[in-house]
Amino acid sequence: MTLFDDLGADVPVRGVPRRVVSLVPALTEAVEVSAPGRIAGATDYCTHPESLEVSRVGGSKYPKVDEVLALRPDLVLANSEENRPEDVERLRANGVPVWVMAAPETVPQALASLRRLLTQGLEVSEPDWLVTAESLWRDTRPERVRAIVPVWRKPWVVLGRDTFGGDVLRRLGVGNVYAGHEDRYPRPKIDELRSRFAEGAADLLVLPDEPYLFTDNDGPEAFPEVPFVLVSGRYLTWYGPSLVDAHRALDAAFSAW
Repeated sequence: MTLFDDLGADVPVRGVPRRVVSLVPALTEAVEVSAPGRIAGATDYCTHPESLEVSRVGGSKYPKVDEVLALRPDLVLANSEENRPEDVERLRANGVPVWVMAAPETVPQALASLRRLLTQGLEVSEPDWLVTAESLWRDTRPERVRAIVPVWRKPWVVLGRDTFGGDVLRRLGVGNVYAGHEDRYPRPKIDELRSRFAEGAADLLVLPDEPYLFTDNDGPEAFPEVPFVLVSGRYLTWYGPSLVDAHRALDAAFSAW
């Protein structure tokens, strides 16, 4: 049968996919939790579920396509932002169906896409975690603090417009200073970032532990006397089962604001 992914491309699977290779950590977790045993291969960065023991096929940006093909998957999962179009096209040219998820801009968009992938693409029942996550993240709280959210340094990269992580924070009442920027991931100079705090446009520095591993002494030292909060990058940027625990953990992290 022919399905269509988030980008409108054909996904010509033959029956229900039983061998799935995921090139996206969040999708790996979502599928393995919802349909245990379907994941046959995953990237080196697919760290959840922690019990997952499958063949590893390199990184998301640079997967070992030959090793993916060697696993003879019924379906490969990719993301429009995390994976390169040339790798997707090579897999398709070799007859492998590939489902590309559009990079989600909001929590509801991510959950709607996951529901379609799981129930239509993999033909599994709607998982309880998805229903719970929808309920937890449905409402948006009034803004209580304005934050800058770096995701990398050398160079500094921050969350900008239309990002999943930005929407996660917004729903918890944490405004993103760069939400109106023309880029999804702006690269402001450190002097510009510091000036936002000095001028009162930003109140808080939010530092996740992935993709860059910010710590107590790696990140905050660049912003003397600026309040900061360290958060789980998985809770901030992964869409899937982790969203259930993320709501409680992130809410607690900002409880003082």
